[in-house]
Amino acid sequence: MKRTAILGRAIVAALATLAGVSAVQAQSSVTAYGRLNLTVERQKNAAGATSTVLQNNSSRIGFKGTEDLGGGLKAGFQLEHGFAADTGVAAATFWGRQSEVNLGGNFGTVRLGNFTSEAYYATADYISNHNHDTGTSSDAFYAYVGRNANKIAYRLPSMGGFTLEGAVSLHESQVSGGRPLKNSFDLAANYDAGPLHLGAGYEKNDQQNQFAVRVFYELGDFGLGAYVQRDENGYAAGNRTTTRLTAMYTLGGLTEFHLNWGHAGNYSKVAGDSSANQGTVGINYKLSKRTKVYGFYTKVDDKGRIYGDFSSLAVGLRHNF
Repeated sequence: MKRTAILGRAIVAALATLAGVSAVQAQSSVTAYGRLNLTVERQKNAAGATSTVLQNNSSRIGFKGTEDLGGGLKAGFQLEHGFAADTGVAAATFWGRQSEVNLGGNFGTVRLGNFTSEAYYATADYISNHNHDTGTSSDAFYAYVGRNANKIAYRLPSMGGFTLEGAVSLHESQVSGGRPLKNSFDLAANYDAGPLHLGAGYEKNDQQNQFAVRVFYELGDFGLGAYVQRDENGYAAGNRTTTRLTAMYTLGGLTEFHLNWGHAGNYSKVAGDSSANQGTVGINYKLSKRTKVYGFYTKVDDKGRIYGDFSSLAVGLRHNF
């Protein structure tokens, strides 16, 4: 009888242990996601030649997951691969868009791997509402000078709507252009207070650097945004100031009207006029939470011939999964 009681308690303990393991496993998750984004466009290049093309707009597929380790500690990962949805051709680097592992808790989040600078997301990307800053209507002037590979980042816990993340991309004794590669750095800050959203980003990569500030304000069905960037040696020698203004109006929660205008100033060490302007007008219609049809016209007027004149009239379809 005594042995039976001991055996019964052992079985109960084993079942409790298995139940605990199952509970922990239930708190782990892996998600597959992606985006297919294509437009049919009538494009005109700097030489004045026109063509009709099927344009890929940063289509991708990815996997991400988290594991609850208990005590407020979580581990996570994200893998993202870009491909051309118009041809099916894969990007040269398979997980080139993102490949990171992270660990987060009450102390904040540590990220390791290959991922886009948060300085970009905090400024230029944040106000690019029309087509997520992709394709031919993307921001032609923002100077992205950071590096994504071999990156170590730390993000502070959110404090009253304020977030801060800093990162370093290790040089790993590599050589670029005959010169030893240096570590690159980026820093990003965001602040949200009701309808007001502020951001700032800084990047330094050897002799290139940039600093930008951003504001976005929600006013009922309207959204108004802007950023100002000061870069050094981003696209050419010297310093330059770039500004961009965006406006969005949402009708009935389904239709969005977009206006976007950007101006890149002269580079201080470039002779003559090196400025440029870009304007975009667009309309999005949401067929569902995941699918939209849209159209736009964009034009780059490049006086200094740093970017090249360009224009495109486009209609497109985007599906997220």
